[in-house]
Amino acid sequence: MESPSAALRPARSARLLSSQALLSCLLLFGANSLHAENWPQWRGPDGNGISSAPAAPLKWSATENVRWRTPLPGPGGATPVIWGERIFVTSVDGDELVLLCIDTAGKQLWRNVVSTGNKDVRGDEGNSASPSPCTDGRHVWAFMGNGALACYDIDGKQVWKLDVQDRYGKLNIAFGMTSTPVLDKGRLFLQLIHGEGNPQTREAKVVALDAATGAELWSADRPSDASRECEHSYASPILYRDDSGEQLITHGADYVVSYDAGNGKELWRCGELNPKGNYNPTLRFVASPVATDGAIIVPSAKNGPVLSLSPRGKGDITSAAPYRLWTRERNTPDVPSPLVHDGVVYLCRENGTLICVDLASGEELYQERVHGQRHRASPVYAAGHLYMSARDGRVSVVKTGRKFELVAQNDLNEALSASPAIADGVLYLRTFDALYAIGK
Repeated sequence: MESPSAALRPARSARLLSSQALLSCLLLFGANSLHAENWPQWRGPDGNGISSAPAAPLKWSATENVRWRTPLPGPGGATPVIWGERIFVTSVDGDELVLLCIDTAGKQLWRNVVSTGNKDVRGDEGNSASPSPCTDGRHVWAFMGNGALACYDIDGKQVWKLDVQDRYGKLNIAFGMTSTPVLDKGRLFLQLIHGEGNPQTREAKVVALDAATGAELWSADRPSDASRECEHSYASPILYRDDSGEQLITHGADYVVSYDAGNGKELWRCGELNPKGNYNPTLRFVASPVATDGAIIVPSAKNGPVLSLSPRGKGDITSAAPYRLWTRERNTPDVPSPLVHDGVVYLCRENGTLICVDLASGEELYQERVHGQRHRASPVYAAGHLYMSARDGRVSVVKTGRKFELVAQNDLNEALSASPAIADGVLYLRTFDALYAIGK
């Protein structure tokens, strides 16, 4: 195990983040928090993997504490989203890319074919239905890896549909466009980071659409000097909101880049996530950043660095010490996205190791192997516990805090790569075979 001193390079910034400041996070992240008992998009109501449910299941098996199990037509890594008594999930069904609506009793209400032409990638690692849907309780939006993007009302009637490739150019990305859109205040944000060739001519874009109509609100180029596979990003954008405004944080092609969410103007960018002096031409980002009050936690890939950045930067902050709060030189999560809660950053590595660091300083608190299988899902938090999902169907439950405590390990014995969702105290797990509702 690497020592904390070797893994951590302290920032020269004098700014420290207090745990008390996190109490304001619910206000800063705005309107979605009013619907915290729903799980409206991939990483929950505030886009950070955190549920406000006062209780959630700790122990279950394939038969114990299972409310219901509903078979799905095909495998996938898309997270289900929940609003009220309706659950929405994308899936493949042979060559079809479908959106399903299931009620909270496990009954399928409707099924719509969004597009056709599935492409399986990396064996069983992914397919064209990998992006997760999102909902506001009145409509649901589904994006597919082939560029199909559609809006339906909650009864399944199509409102609009478009092909991102027709509008913004052919998607040139090795394993399909898996980035999940962000829904916020009637806007749908997409990062389309892909392409190969001249940095000045490649098609990478960041886009804001009117969620009600699909009309473009703004689009911005996403230039980069990345090369080869590094030009492709499988991560998803996130929002950061504070008293200075709203930022859309995009991640890929060797950089994390912030845009004004209102007009698409680039605000700041940070590089050296793939250091030029030791450049890895296969370093593609999959894990997404996570925002908390006063900081953006930025993963990279393939055991590279993790950064904590101030969102108040301007221009290129790659070497701007006041805005680089700390850097952990190694041990990034490669696929699972980080989670921050109560002044602690949780990094779930793909090998099942959980690394816990202090949010303010980056100091390592512990590093423990939880389960030695591939972890592709991002962890979620509920009621004092962290849920980590492995590909073999085991979900490890860890008590949050500055000391490691493994509470339970629960096996469904079905392949699993989708991140969990929690609504009204029920844990929803999407395996390759079925959707489970876990709870007494």
